[in-house]
Amino acid sequence: MFSSISEIMCIDCAGKEVSIRGWVHRTRSGGKIVFSTIRDHTGIIQVTTKKGNLPDEQFDNALKMLVESSVEITGIVKEDVRSPGGYELLVSNFNVLAFAEPYPIQKDQSEEWLREKRHLWIRSRRMMAILKIRSTLTGAIHDFFRELGYYEFTPPIFTPNACEGGSTLFEVKYYEQKVYLTQTWQLYAEAMIFSLEKIYDVSPTFRSEKSKTSRHLTEFWMAEMEAAWLTYHDVIKIAKDELKFIIRRVLERNRPDLELLEVNTAKLEAMLDKEWPTITYTEALKLLKEKSGMDVVWGKDLRTAEEEEIMKHFDTPVAVTEYPKEVMAFYKPTKEGGDAPGPVAKCFDMLAPDGGLEIVGGSERDTDINALIKALEAEGENVANYDWYLDLRRYGSVVHSGYGLGVERVLQWMLGLENIKDAIPFPRTMTRVTP
Repeated sequence: MFSSISEIMCIDCAGKEVSIRGWVHRTRSGGKIVFSTIRDHTGIIQVTTKKGNLPDEQFDNALKMLVESSVEITGIVKEDVRSPGGYELLVSNFNVLAFAEPYPIQKDQSEEWLREKRHLWIRSRRMMAILKIRSTLTGAIHDFFRELGYYEFTPPIFTPNACEGGSTLFEVKYYEQKVYLTQTWQLYAEAMIFSLEKIYDVSPTFRSEKSKTSRHLTEFWMAEMEAAWLTYHDVIKIAKDELKFIIRRVLERNRPDLELLEVNTAKLEAMLDKEWPTITYTEALKLLKEKSGMDVVWGKDLRTAEEEEIMKHFDTPVAVTEYPKEVMAFYKPTKEGGDAPGPVAKCFDMLAPDGGLEIVGGSERDTDINALIKALEAEGENVANYDWYLDLRRYGSVVHSGYGLGVERVLQWMLGLENIKDAIPFPRTMTRVTP
């Protein structure tokens, strides 16, 4: 029976014979002794193989094996403060299942080269830690919404319509017609809330953005929610609660991974007990002018530089609401009244501290069919293509709202990753579709 490495790294196992299996992480030899570090998905342990303690053929195999060879090992657990984790394994049986060829990944290789070898780089301890936390994050999203009584709804990936603007659509040949990869589940989610009322999903999203920045992907995962009877203020509160739930869950379950990645967990913990502010777009521009000396013309969408500057003044995420209607998607309704110098939409973005990443975006959805038609025409869309969507306003429409949370964006922010490409196993960008 095989044990995981984490299971045998304890005082109760000291002196006991155990069996493990995994891959060679590091290895070096000194004639009659081989020191190896073996990894599995739970951790690493030092393994000491001495000539004379096992058959000669097994020792010879241990001597000649290279990094990433797969092995099965039996031995006695021993405390050793010099070893990773404080324990080592003294080998009595060493079985090499597959000898690896010379491993191409060495120290001091460029990030871009490592992405070229991503199918191998995901074996690194750093990538393993990131991917474990990603798994915890997506699991937390499911738990959060299910505990609130939401239903999971999985939308189609092929769609006949744009939702976030035609310039970022991926066109796909679909038999004899033309369709697109989904930009968001939203239009279908709006249909579903008239059935299930409260829904969520975690699914892939595609945006053909001409961007090569450290915060953009062309294929990414969006965790979205939509609910009947809720205003945009209602879903802002839900978004804040969801993010706190995610942070708390990751802190509970991934301490070793966070430590390996050198994440400032104290900063994340401090956020859990604070109120997260909500400010309007107009207030954000005032803050930029008064505290940062940046004079941004009202009506202009916020760029990365301005979002970064705003978040220099906060130590928690901040919801920025009521952006100018003119720069918003067609489905976001106009907010009446207020003291903004122009029409604003009932919408919000959630910005994160330490970089100003936009990690959540949402809004109320316009229930005025005439306003929707006018907005679609203004964007140059063929209104006939949206007739099924307009049906949702013809048959019992009610106030409803939703948002999308970028899984990779949240992971990038929480872990302090320099590039969003490290927040997903196999990144897809303008210039990368392999491996």
